[in-house]
Amino acid sequence: MIESLASVEHERWAHWQRYLHSRCVRDHDGSLKIPAELVQRWESQMNTPYSELSEKEKESDREQVRRYLPIITEMLEPPA
Repeated sequence: MIESLASVEHERWAHWQRYLHSRCVRDHDGSLKIPAELVQRWESQMNTPYSELSEKEKESDREQVRRYLPIITEMLEPPA
């Protein structure tokens, strides 16, 4: 189960990195600069408890959890 969940986690992380990189400005040396409005938004989200997030933000988190559920559900089912 660890390997299956680690694979899902890697896919989730890679998806996030592709998104993050697509929103940044690449400098001549290859470094990335995150636009200030995104820093502000993400810092606000980081410092907000889940229960206080907007429904849209909560749904984004739920969407990520749904990636893991099939593996967990399969592992919890009794053998046939």
